[in-house]
Amino acid sequence: MALLTVRELRAMKDGDRLSESAGRGQGTLRFRKTGGRVRVYFRFTKPDGSRDELPLGWYDEGGRDGWTLIQVRDEAVKMRERLQSGSGDVRADQEAEKAARDAERKALERAREEAERKILEREQYTLSALCGAYVRMLEANGKTKSASDTRSILNVHVAKAHPEIAGLPANEITPRQIAAMVRTVREAGKESASGQLRTYLHAAFGAAIRAPFDSSLPSELIPFNVETNPVAAVPTIRRRAGERALSKAELLEYLGHLGDGIVDQVLLLALLAGGQRMAQLLRARVGDWDQGVLRLWDGKGKRQKPREHLLRLGPKGAEVVEGLIARARELSAGDPNPSLFGSTDRYGHPAVMVYTTASARVSAISKAMGGESFDLRDIRRTAETQLAGLGVSRDVRAQLLSHGISGVQAVHYDRHTYMDEKRAALLAWERHLGQLKEGETGSNVVEIKRRAGAA
Repeated sequence: MALLTVRELRAMKDGDRLSESAGRGQGTLRFRKTGGRVRVYFRFTKPDGSRDELPLGWYDEGGRDGWTLIQVRDEAVKMRERLQSGSGDVRADQEAEKAARDAERKALERAREEAERKILEREQYTLSALCGAYVRMLEANGKTKSASDTRSILNVHVAKAHPEIAGLPANEITPRQIAAMVRTVREAGKESASGQLRTYLHAAFGAAIRAPFDSSLPSELIPFNVETNPVAAVPTIRRRAGERALSKAELLEYLGHLGDGIVDQVLLLALLAGGQRMAQLLRARVGDWDQGVLRLWDGKGKRQKPREHLLRLGPKGAEVVEGLIARARELSAGDPNPSLFGSTDRYGHPAVMVYTTASARVSAISKAMGGESFDLRDIRRTAETQLAGLGVSRDVRAQLLSHGISGVQAVHYDRHTYMDEKRAALLAWERHLGQLKEGETGSNVVEIKRRAGAA
């Protein structure tokens, strides 16, 4: 084997080529001078008999801008080992090795990205975050009262009471953890709140499960990757049916506490309108009053769009509405359709009454009256109970109070508006309240039923 010398390489001119072979089948080092520099190649014969040359780099006698002759020969030894131990095609083997390295690098990158995603999931898509997303969904659907109640329950009994559970990924929450949170509330004597907590959590997880497939649900719920509902294993806490209804004497005393202030006028209107839901009533605007008819929007339940609820009020109810409209326009500052219950906050800024304000006022009246306490729901129950006593049928009461309006028949077939029946019920109700004030509590029972053949 004839070895090249540094002197021979130094004497090369542009275009010259020199070779150094290690023997048959061992490959050959080839030196080629171009543009004043020497490029080094490793030439070998592939298994199919064809020849190939792999560039090794530049040759530089001093090793500053390339490989020295010793370094070139060391690299050639590696190439020959590859030639003998591999497939016989050094280039193909190198490319395969590079592809394997690239695949390994990409696999490591994917593993790192997946690990980072899981860390982000654990930090970002927590139970607490799911609760917040569910509340925002309710708000986006116009269910302001439900959203407020849900936010309050979840904040108090999840985020604050169990921060260690609230901070866990939502898709890792277990039935035992849900049961522990519900049990804590129940053992504190808050039966109703424990039932609400269970209900709201079940709904939040249920929405997250359906979100990837249901376009009506917000995409914000999809990244939580919830596939099972841990609340399903926790038994439903049946809410005990309310039993408190004010007597006629108590209702009369309640009426006596209602004055001319905006809060009391709202409570009076809710009562004169047959015991309407306060949250529903408070959404009314000036434009919802037209020729004696008050339009409300019932968004309660699972319906996606609120149901229009029309009430042709009696003269006392209409009088209260007209007074509220005059007041609202005076405070509206140019708003063509202000809230019917507009007010101002302590800084003099425009504000709208909220459910809790009305609820607090009822609680204050209840306390002032003494005896068994009552709340807004009890006032609504009282109205329906006494309406039944006036002979108003169950169907008409359901339409008047806008509850239980569901099912195939009600949704698809019964298109009757019940306007006449509701009007008659409200007139009878106003007469009844007037008789209470006059002490005529036992007179004039009026039976109000659906008209025969009405459609």
